[in-house]
Amino acid sequence: MIKVNLLDSVTDRAKGVAAVEQKVANPQMQTLLLALVVFGLLAAGMLYDYYSSSSARDAQQAEKAEQERIQAQMVAVNKERTDLEKKTADIQARIDAIQRLRESQQGPGTVLREIKTRFDSVPGLYLKSVEQKGSELVIKGESPNEAAVTNFAKSLEFSSGLFNNLSIETQREEVKADKGSNNAAPAEEDKDAPKPEVVTFTIKCTYTPASPTPAAAPAQGAPGQAAAPANQVAQK
Repeated sequence: MIKVNLLDSVTDRAKGVAAVEQKVANPQMQTLLLALVVFGLLAAGMLYDYYSSSSARDAQQAEKAEQERIQAQMVAVNKERTDLEKKTADIQARIDAIQRLRESQQGPGTVLREIKTRFDSVPGLYLKSVEQKGSELVIKGESPNEAAVTNFAKSLEFSSGLFNNLSIETQREEVKADKGSNNAAPAEEDKDAPKPEVVTFTIKCTYTPASPTPAAAPAQGAPGQAAAPANQVAQK
């Protein structure tokens, strides 16, 4: 039969619990346990701060990269917009220049038609050139006599204000014979024969295509009420 001493077991157990309580109640052990708890909490806080800081830094770097990409796109867009504005301004300046030119200048076809209408009314004239610089016109040609030049100048002068400030220069020149013609030799042999002459003229005037007032138009167009010609025929 087996015998168990329960009193000894209870006594031994009591001694073990008392030993643990004694150790826990020891101030040095309490300080050690507190130090371990504080160290553990500090380590956990440091790890949390490290991981949170790393996550925040990565997020900031990603946001910074995104902002730099957006800023680069904005710079490119602003540059393109500046280029487009400059091109638009250049195109608008050209359009304005063309419009001002069209408003301030009549086409050469209109001037030539006006000159041709008056030129055809005087027979015997030969038109050599018409030069226009702004509103200034220079008409050069030839005529068999000065009367035809005077009639042509009068037709320009009495044009309801279309041609103004006329000045005429004329000069008599000998007609040069054509070297290829067969009649040149007899003309050179006869020294006493009169040499044919032609009158070259240069007319300078101002072309102002402004329509006259209704009251002034009949006064300028009436031949009986016309003033004396302002142009002078100068022979050289």
